[in-house]
Amino acid sequence: MRLIFGALLLVLLLAALDQTIVSTALPTIVGDLGGLDHLSWVVTAYLLTATVSGPLYGKLGDLFGRKIVLQTAIVIFLVGSALCGLSQSMGELIGFRAVQGLGAGGLIVVTLAVVGDIIPPRERGRYQGYFGAVFGLATIIGPLLGGFFVDNLSWRWIFYVNLPVGIVALAVIAVAFHQPREFRRHTMDYLGAVLLAGTLTSIVLFTSLGGTTWAWSSPQIIGLMILSVVLLPAFVYVESRAAEPILPLSLFRNRTFSTTSAVGFIVGFALFGAVTFLPLYLQVTKGSSPTRSGLELTPLMGGLLITSIVSGNLITRWGRYRPFPIVGTAVMAAGLYLLSRLEAGTPTWHALIAGVVLGLGLGGVMQVLVLAVQNAVDPRQMGVATSGSTLFRQIGGSIGVSIFGAIFANRLHVEIASRFPPQEHLPKAGNPAAIRALPPAARLIFEEAFAAALHPVFLMAAGVSLLAFALTWLIPALPLRDSIEMAPEVPPTAEPVAPRG
Repeated sequence: MRLIFGALLLVLLLAALDQTIVSTALPTIVGDLGGLDHLSWVVTAYLLTATVSGPLYGKLGDLFGRKIVLQTAIVIFLVGSALCGLSQSMGELIGFRAVQGLGAGGLIVVTLAVVGDIIPPRERGRYQGYFGAVFGLATIIGPLLGGFFVDNLSWRWIFYVNLPVGIVALAVIAVAFHQPREFRRHTMDYLGAVLLAGTLTSIVLFTSLGGTTWAWSSPQIIGLMILSVVLLPAFVYVESRAAEPILPLSLFRNRTFSTTSAVGFIVGFALFGAVTFLPLYLQVTKGSSPTRSGLELTPLMGGLLITSIVSGNLITRWGRYRPFPIVGTAVMAAGLYLLSRLEAGTPTWHALIAGVVLGLGLGGVMQVLVLAVQNAVDPRQMGVATSGSTLFRQIGGSIGVSIFGAIFANRLHVEIASRFPPQEHLPKAGNPAAIRALPPAARLIFEEAFAAALHPVFLMAAGVSLLAFALTWLIPALPLRDSIEMAPEVPPTAEPVAPRG
């Protein structure tokens, strides 16, 4: 058990790292390959294919078995990683990042579903806690590792480092992971898969590229919005009639799934949208280097590690999971509110304490939501339920980044206009080196404007977290099953009923 569990942790670590590890290397990559105008696609291509493929992997794992699907995802991810490292142009890198993301979508979803296959819900809290800790660790240290490889080796090693780790995980899974039960082949919902892919592609693209690559009023963004509005009801219509739907609509009649999905969406919205700006605050107002700003996120990571592991072990001991997302979202809101009070002259340790509070809250939420869903659904729907839960958090994060980015950019323009004369030539907000080159008086004013522009971002994130806090009270307090199998008297699509008393 420990061997296969270690391999699964490695798999999740790879997928989570590659969501963020490339960020600090982007300027170096552009200097080597060119293609500055297409820079955002290096991140968007990975995010897009990982998000779109997740539900498909979840369904395929339910139909054909988790082992072969996970092995396939690892191979695709490793091939994409190797090709990314060999890229000779920006176009090649973007295309190969899409291949890498196509594998990564399966790594996260299938890994979490495998845990649901081999560990009963009553014991799963401890293991889910470790997965949450690894995911949070990878999210925080990704930019730091990217900076290290760029400074000491080459940006290509950001991708090459995946190969030995992935090969070890692949070998262990091949030898140690034994399929817990036989799967018979079913009919694949190809039309539903195409419509789901089209819907998610439209949503991810217009939320990721709107206001950056293309203006919100541009024909491209408006077209993507219209396409998503058209494809979504078409997908719902097809799924309601499919024999083997990719994302069964019956899941949304399960109150645990629908509530935790809504909470996950809001948590992703608040977290990924707000934390994106914390390193930028440290670099612009405190003069931190990219590597140092990554190190300064360590307290946030520490808080997340503590509560992920502690909450998981307590859930296993007590057999209760509902209190943790309730407390976690409240603590998250408190941490984000503390971040909203940061000024240009605020001591750095204030920001670090706020990060600790945010991490402590986050660690009690993310993986507990997955555990609650896996406990509430029929084992035959473990894959699609896990992928659906993860999907809503990813979509929330994508939308959060774009909305908070628009709020920040608009507020920064207002703050600068109120502090500087119109003819003053100022550097872009994302260029800390140019900001540090300003005369001391102008730099101080710019830093104050920058910090003030971040206030509404963190404050809105805190408010959204309070909405998630309110929703967590609607999560049913179901008993954790002591067996992998659901009780036979519970229909596959029904909400299990907690015993009275």
